[in-house]
Amino acid sequence: MTNSQTRSPGALPAPIPIPTTISAEAQAMLLAMEQIPKQPQPVPEDVEGWRALVAVAADESPETVEAVALVTTASVVTDVAVAVEPREAGGAKYFVATPDNTATDDDRVLLFIHGGGFTFGAGPVAHRSTELVAGCYGVRTWGMDYRQLPDDPFPAGLDDCMAVYRQLLTEHRAESIAIAGQSGGANLTAALLLRARDEGLPLPAAVGLISPPADLTQSGDTYQTNGFTIPQGGLTNMARFYAGGYELDHPYVSPLFGTYSSDFPPTILTAGTRDFLLSDTVRLHRKLLHAGVRAELHVWEGAPHGMFMGRAPEDREQVAQVRRFLEDAWSAAARA
Repeated sequence: MTNSQTRSPGALPAPIPIPTTISAEAQAMLLAMEQIPKQPQPVPEDVEGWRALVAVAADESPETVEAVALVTTASVVTDVAVAVEPREAGGAKYFVATPDNTATDDDRVLLFIHGGGFTFGAGPVAHRSTELVAGCYGVRTWGMDYRQLPDDPFPAGLDDCMAVYRQLLTEHRAESIAIAGQSGGANLTAALLLRARDEGLPLPAAVGLISPPADLTQSGDTYQTNGFTIPQGGLTNMARFYAGGYELDHPYVSPLFGTYSSDFPPTILTAGTRDFLLSDTVRLHRKLLHAGVRAELHVWEGAPHGMFMGRAPEDREQVAQVRRFLEDAWSAAARA
């Protein structure tokens, strides 16, 4: 009798075997990730517990900053030299990173919103992640350093992103702008688009949503099937804490519940087969398609949330694919 015959319906083997269908580097990263203990999330009322959780990733050593920057952007290390400067717009903090080879007449700019569960990735990490993203995508990048938990639940982070987007529109044409984000940053990217549309602002030329938590009610299938990759209890505490006094199905909290139309920008969405946010990504992709939006979905074999921490060929391939999509959209917007 096979294992599949002895398991109850819907049960998964434990541990899940590491697939041989991915690169050796990706296999090694999955094995290493299995050894990392999963920290349970405090309840929303336990603010000091959240502060202690944040402190785990607050080490400003180069190794920690690099690791957190990679995993909160799904980027990779390149040899591109990049100049970075801090800026503020309406009290919102961000960084502007410019690759050294940027042409003086290149008006393109990428607004990138880092991930980190609305909790991690600020300060020195945001500085480094903006630098990494600019090197990966070869374009001037505005990287958000938005307010986060435990001090600033929704809508503080989205307010910051809106303030910077408004500033961006005063310096660049909408058709020269692309917006992308990873994980919580992808949630904020989609929410930013919905809110910008609702407030009558012009929308950018293209959008990249890398593993978006689009439905914080966690009703998608892979919250269950891929739940072995997240802390016990899932993301319930984080979702409740982030939403503050708002309902979890508010469109700016869970963009899957927003209304989309064919005038939304071309969008690329990516996730992995081990990503607990695969369902959110798939469902948002279908919603965009039904609205008549040009939307591409790319799912990576064996990849967990955050891909392979920037250390596998699959990470580089994903970056290259998203970059090609954005460049094609910029070219199309310039021809229009």
